[in-house]
Order: sequence, then C-alpha cells, then structure tokens
Amino acid sequence: MAELRKRKEGEEKLVESAESDHIDSEDDKNFSDSKKQSIDLSSTIPSGTNKAPSMFEKFLADLPDRWRNWVVRGVFSIIMISFFAIVIYYGPLALVVTTLVVQVKCFEEIINIGYAVYRIHGLPWFRSLSWYFLVASNYFFYWESLVEYLGVMINRTDFLRVLVTYHRFISFCLYCIGFVWFVLSLVKKYYMKQFSLFAWTHVALLIVVTQSYLIIKNIFEGMIWFIVPVSMIICNDIMAYVFGFFFGKTPLIKLSPKKTWEGFIGGGISTIFFGFLISSWMCRFPYFICPISYNETVGMTLDCEPSAIFRLEEYVLPGFLSEPLSMIGIQPTVKIYPFALHSLSLSLFSSVIGPFGGFFASGFKRAFKIKDFGDVIPGHGGIMDRFDCQFLMATFVNVYISSFIRNDSPQKLLTQILYLKQDQQLELYQLLKDSLGHRNLLNMGT
Repeated sequence: MAELRKRKEGEEKLVESAESDHIDSEDDKNFSDSKKQSIDLSSTIPSGTNKAPSMFEKFLADLPDRWRNWVVRGVFSIIMISFFAIVIYYGPLALVVTTLVVQVKCFEEIINIGYAVYRIHGLPWFRSLSWYFLVASNYFFYWESLVEYLGVMINRTDFLRVLVTYHRFISFCLYCIGFVWFVLSLVKKYYMKQFSLFAWTHVALLIVVTQSYLIIKNIFEGMIWFIVPVSMIICNDIMAYVFGFFFGKTPLIKLSPKKTWEGFIGGGISTIFFGFLISSWMCRFPYFICPISYNETVGMTLDCEPSAIFRLEEYVLPGFLSEPLSMIGIQPTVKIYPFALHSLSLSLFSSVIGPFGGFFASGFKRAFKIKDFGDVIPGHGGIMDRFDCQFLMATFVNVYISSFIRNDSPQKLLTQILYLKQDQQLELYQLLKDSLGHRNLLNMGT
C-alpha cells in the first residue's frame, strides 16, 4: 500500500509539473484558475456599430436606438460611396493605392485581435515581425502584377530589370530573413504563444494580402472588373439592410441573428437588377473597360479597341417571347452588351455566396465575443467589417476572368519576350518572320 501511495504521489507531481510547464505567464495562471473561461475581448477591441460622432449627438438624442443607428449608418454609407466615386475619378492608380491602404488597416485589425487573444504585450519583436512579413508579402505579390502589366516600361530601366529577373529569388530571401528572425526571437515559456501568433500572422496574410493582390489584378484588367463587383456587394449590403429593417421577420442564420430571409432575398433581387444596369452603362466608356497598359509613345494609357464582350450584340429572344412579338410586328431580338450578361453571374455570386463572407466574419467575432473589428467607421465598425465580403468577391472575379474571359494580348506577350536575351529575341523575330512569310501574311500587312 505504501508503494502504491508513493506511485500516485509521483504521478500527481508529474501532472503538476507538466501543467506548470505550459503556463507562460501570470496571465495564464489566472486564466487556469478561472477554469479557462471563454475568451471575451469586448472590453479590449473597440466597437463602432453603435458609435456616433459627438457632433451628431445633439441631433440624435431624441431618436430611439434603432433609428439612431439607421441615421448614422446611412450618413456614413453616403460618405463612403462618395469617397469611392472620387477615387474612381482619379483612375486606376488611385484605386491601387486605396486598396493598399485598406489592406494595411484590415491586417492591423486582425493582428490586434491576435495580440489581445494571447494577452502578451511584451512579446519580443513580434509586432515588428508581423509588419515585416506584410511588407515582404506585398513585394512578392504586387511586383508580380507590375511585371505582368507594365513590363515594357520596367524593362527600360536596368535597375528595375534586375529586380524583375531575380524577383522570386529576392522574395524568397526576404521570407527566409523573417523566418530566421522569428526563430531567433523565441523565448522560453513563450514558445506556444509565439508559434500561435506566427500562425495567426500567416492566416491574416492569406486572407488580406492574397485577396487584395487579386483585387489589383482585376483593376489592371479594366476598372469595370473592380467597380461592378464592388458596387454589387455594396448594393446587396445596403438593400439587404433596408429590406431586413422594414420587412425582416424570418431569421436567416444563427451566426447573425439580425439577418433575415426577407433582407437576403430583397438584397439579391435588387443586386441583379442593379448589376445589369450599371454594367450596361459602363460598357460605353473606354475609361472603364480598357485594361491598363504602357505604350512607349504616350506612356500609361486606358485607350483601347473594345473587346467583343464590350460591344453590343443582337440576341434572339426565347420562343415563348419571340412568337407573340413577331405576330404583332415587333422584332424578336434585343441588343445587349455581353458583359451585362456576364454580370448576372457576378450578381448571383455577390448576393448568394458573397454574404457568407460576412457570416464567416460574424462567426469569428462571436468566437471572441466582440461586436466589430474596430471603430474606424461610425455605424459600421472597422474596415474589415466593410470588406469581409469584398475579399471573397475579388477571388471569384479573378477566377471568372481566368476561366471565361481572359486571352493573351500582344502587350503581355511582348513583356515576356523582352525578358529574353538579345540573341534569343533576334532568333524569335527570325522564326516569326519566316512563319508569317510561308503563310503569305507579310504581304497582307503591307
């Protein structure tokens, strides 16, 4: 019996020792003593949904909370839409810069939640490491876009040409520096939290940087591929809120108790009509439909010959419509921009799948008992609260362009040719000349 008692005491000591080894700080001890209660960051992460500027308080004092939030949310929605219109007016480069600013702010909000979750404020070097990986990731992704679309201009500068040639290698070296930096910063008793935050940073990069990179690629394909999808998400969000506010009775999903089927359906139908109308209107302007390109004569330009999807085509109506119309002497055809038909696919995705980006964010916030990602935008919350659906939409648009739209252009092929050595370029020129000559195409050109 005495031997059995000693064995049990030894096992208890091992368990206590093992538990103490997993305690990183006094915060963990308190956390363990309180039975590891669920994480509540409501007092740490500021909320902006119910926040109103002080200048509004005088005018909103007599309104019920429900209508008070309606007014604040509506006013700042108009402000954001106006700012969006101004950025579009200043062109694609302004859109790119705005995307970068939004990306940085979204990354900051996600990383701040990570710091709050693991409750370590003096973790060595980790805040610097997070931002270093953001810079390194941006260099890798965005330089790729510049090379693809502005390669002719970049190749004219020797210094930039070196960065193009060895871009992947430089990017890998930058990541290795960050990786070694992280390993050297590891501190005893903080291993678990440091690795958790390392993983948190990479997930944030996956969500924010890669998605914003796809947004940039969409902009370079033509601003219409950015403006129309973003406008659809905005329209769906606003109209779902309006229909839900006035008619909502049937809950849609438990993650977002305020979302209703009435708002979901009303927002979806509104988005389909809105998408078709704005697409048909924007197809008329080269400013919106032309991809960004660089011409050695005029520099960066948005002038082009509209591709087939941006030119009116005549379509025959279905039989159940064409026959009655023919009987009364009306042509059973209609002229529509093909892009407007493509916009129906974008509208369906933005209204059916797009909201699930918001539901995902709602689940994330509920996991940590926070209402918003921040309080930057009164009535709305943080920047991430407004762009949770936009990132998912950007991925779909990029995949859609790659699958159904994109064709290699002479400009992009020229960019690839300029990466070759001079003797290889001359060889390619001679091969192309011989091929065109055998097919008697050179004479056609003259």
